[in-house]
Amino acid sequence: MDITATLSEFAATLTLERLPPEVTERARYLLLDLVGNIVRARHDAESTDSFLRAARALGFAGGRCGVFGDTARYTPPGAAFLNGALGHSLDFDDTHAAASLHPGAPVIPAALAAAEMVGAHGADVLAAIVAGYEVTCRVALALPAAAHYDRGFHPTATCGAFGAAAAAARVFGLDAAGVAGALGTVLSQAAGSLEFLVNGAWTKRFQVGWAATNGLVAATLVREGFKGAAAALEGPHGFLRAYAPDPRPERAIQDLGRVYELMATAVKPYPSCRYGHAGIDAALALRAELGLGAAEVESVTLGLPRAGMNLIGAPAEKKANPQNVVDGQFSGPFVIASALATGAMGWDSYAGLRDAGVRALVPKIACVFDPEIEAEFPANMSGKVTLRARGQSFERKVVVPRGEPSNFLSETELRAKFHGLADGVLGAERAVLLADAVLGLARAADVSALMRFAAPAANPARLAGE
Repeated sequence: MDITATLSEFAATLTLERLPPEVTERARYLLLDLVGNIVRARHDAESTDSFLRAARALGFAGGRCGVFGDTARYTPPGAAFLNGALGHSLDFDDTHAAASLHPGAPVIPAALAAAEMVGAHGADVLAAIVAGYEVTCRVALALPAAAHYDRGFHPTATCGAFGAAAAAARVFGLDAAGVAGALGTVLSQAAGSLEFLVNGAWTKRFQVGWAATNGLVAATLVREGFKGAAAALEGPHGFLRAYAPDPRPERAIQDLGRVYELMATAVKPYPSCRYGHAGIDAALALRAELGLGAAEVESVTLGLPRAGMNLIGAPAEKKANPQNVVDGQFSGPFVIASALATGAMGWDSYAGLRDAGVRALVPKIACVFDPEIEAEFPANMSGKVTLRARGQSFERKVVVPRGEPSNFLSETELRAKFHGLADGVLGAERAVLLADAVLGLARAADVSALMRFAAPAANPARLAGE
């Protein structure tokens, strides 16, 4: 099967006119969601200063492309890298459950950087983003992602590089052969390791930003006449055969153009691993219904699927003692403790890593494999909280957590999440202008209408690394 050629033809010819209205609307919302993440991470993520210093040292500063939340300008690969890395730095970005990845962070920054290079119309940028989502998710589904994970790969970075290349190529207006060439070029750069889980390394963020850059560079090379490898995905030494033991190439093009994987992408109401979100929903609901105080909690069990246990439940001793933000993002006990102690689990909740009240709750929370929850997976990333308090036991099972495609956030809720992230950096008035520009991208003559609101109006005192 000509998997690469079929996906490339789809990406090269995709237009907003061909898309169902609900797909276009959802793409706008996913763009808004990522932009809010980038703005806040530009100032609050602990890895940001090192990213900025490295970007300057590598000559990525002083270009014509924007980074959200930043007053400086960068070269196209620098902007793609920083927007991608920052977009993934809070672990608050979108998620495709079946593909086990975050498609927006590698795809959107590559599309925007390409758009600034050529002054692309907003409608073309939005179509390119949809194409990038489809390529990213479909490649992961064809591996399939679980087998890819078992080999230690991080599919947001590996599969995301292909989506970033497709998106940038579509912005440049490359034909199907050109898109295929970009995929064949980025094949040489598809990388990303799960080793960050061992010590809370920042490589998870880096490799996603670098995937955006790799995709942009690959598309640019082909735009300038470069020849990429053929059959990048299905070839004898292509991605699917090299990166997983038993791929299903046909899955990459199943119902292509009829079923949009973008519509199966969820957004996160909480900045932590998605496997903990159903538990957070349940904990917040129990806390509100019972009027529960943290001191009343005797014990909590968080029931998870096996995949969730591997990421946020085990090893138990490490998850019970998170030392940094990455540890906290991947600790079921910490996120449930935060929800029960404070009634919230937002980016500011990571201050709870040093809060005595939150830390006192963490040892009372145990993560367990739950067959009932496993039965819901992978269709749903469900969870169940069993809580003892006041001498009684209370249970809440959440099958579909908030933000999932069938329980998607409304525009009002998405704007509230955006403003919770962006207002403190940009100021409330400028954040409204940016949100409106993001949601109106399809009507913009070029992306400058969006990017001129990317930076704070003035250089606030909190601005890091300037």
